[in-house]
Amino acid sequence: MFQAYGNIFKVPELRTKVLFTLFIIFIYRIGAHIPTPGIDGTALARFFASVSRSSGGQLFGIMGLFSGGALQKATIFALGIMPYISSSIILQLLTVVIPQLEKMAKEGEEGRKQIIQMTRYGTIILSIIQTFFISLWLENPNAFQGTVIVPNPGWGFRLMTILTLTTGSAFIMWLGEQIDEYGIGNGMSLVITAGIIDSIPTALWQTYTLLSPFDPARQQLPWWKFGLMLVLFIITVVGVILIIQGQRKIPVQYAKQIRGHRMYGGQSTYLPLKVNQAGVMPIIFAQSVILFPATLAGFFPHAGPLTTMARGLQHGTITYSILYAFMIFFFTFFYTAITFNPIEVSENLQKFGGFVPGIRPGKNTSEYLDYVMTRIAASGAIFLAVIALFPDFMSSPRILNIPFLIASFFGGTGLLIIVGVILDTVKQIESQLLMRHYEGFVKKGKLKARR
Repeated sequence: MFQAYGNIFKVPELRTKVLFTLFIIFIYRIGAHIPTPGIDGTALARFFASVSRSSGGQLFGIMGLFSGGALQKATIFALGIMPYISSSIILQLLTVVIPQLEKMAKEGEEGRKQIIQMTRYGTIILSIIQTFFISLWLENPNAFQGTVIVPNPGWGFRLMTILTLTTGSAFIMWLGEQIDEYGIGNGMSLVITAGIIDSIPTALWQTYTLLSPFDPARQQLPWWKFGLMLVLFIITVVGVILIIQGQRKIPVQYAKQIRGHRMYGGQSTYLPLKVNQAGVMPIIFAQSVILFPATLAGFFPHAGPLTTMARGLQHGTITYSILYAFMIFFFTFFYTAITFNPIEVSENLQKFGGFVPGIRPGKNTSEYLDYVMTRIAASGAIFLAVIALFPDFMSSPRILNIPFLIASFFGGTGLLIIVGVILDTVKQIESQLLMRHYEGFVKKGKLKARR
């Protein structure tokens, strides 16, 4: 494996791509520490420190996850990549319901470029809308428990905030596209992963502080809990890898065709159906929806019905866990239905003379694929629900009582993104090495999906 890392720098083209990707990530992390003009960063940090201990702070944690902590610091990259993700999701939904967009998506490279351009425009529009309301929120001392965050409010501050944060979001989008074109790996995913990894040193330092190995009197985390955490972490990472790489292989046979004096087709292959087809998106949607009432209650503490609803959905309660798991199931099936169309797959197989052995082509094949995919999606939804609720289990006062920042690295959105992006990037690097007759990261075979 270590020899494979050395081989990366023996291939000039691959070395350039890897170094360029690291350089882009370095630029992104620098921008995450440049403050936005007109904001008292110290007062804002104190507010986020206090609200993070309440139920409403979880939504800020989700938004901070995709901005690499830039939101809590009110830097020029405070919006992170969320406007781009939202724009992409909205466009995917519109592609399903608007025939013109669906036709455009099937036009190949030219149609893909038009959709990407529309996604960029959508990102700018969403950024402007979000930054306008963020500037109004920052100007309101009542939203910050009487603390003044903006010393000089007004339209000058609002326009400056809109211009700064929108430009920052557009620049992040451009950085991700540069990685896609000149680097290695998925640009947007790597940008998100870099922000998540940035908080790992803080979690490690907090773990060290709780252990206090040189001062047993101040120890708050027993060694047996630390050992159990390590074991659970290894089990969780292995489980995430197995599920991400897991596939259900549907056998496909192509009929023999005679063209002129030659015979074509007749080969056997398979159709890979991913166990986790929806990826991490169901967790993101579910968290945003279920924590929204609690966040609004934090902004408007005197709203009676909203406060009552927020208490019922407080983080860590049984009601919260049940509703959270239900929403993960719902969004898993919803997103899988958008990304996988069994009718279209069946038609493509029939068009090229392919069929599933024992299943009639056409409608029967699409029904069979829908039947299999529904059950696979159910397995993926159960896995996502377990991983998403695992940090709550670790941080519960009645169980292990581990700080949420530490427990969040044993499951949840962050771990799924980190493992998934690293696996995808490593596979791309390995394919580049194998193309140039170098060994990959494993000596026998290559990184491949599990059946």
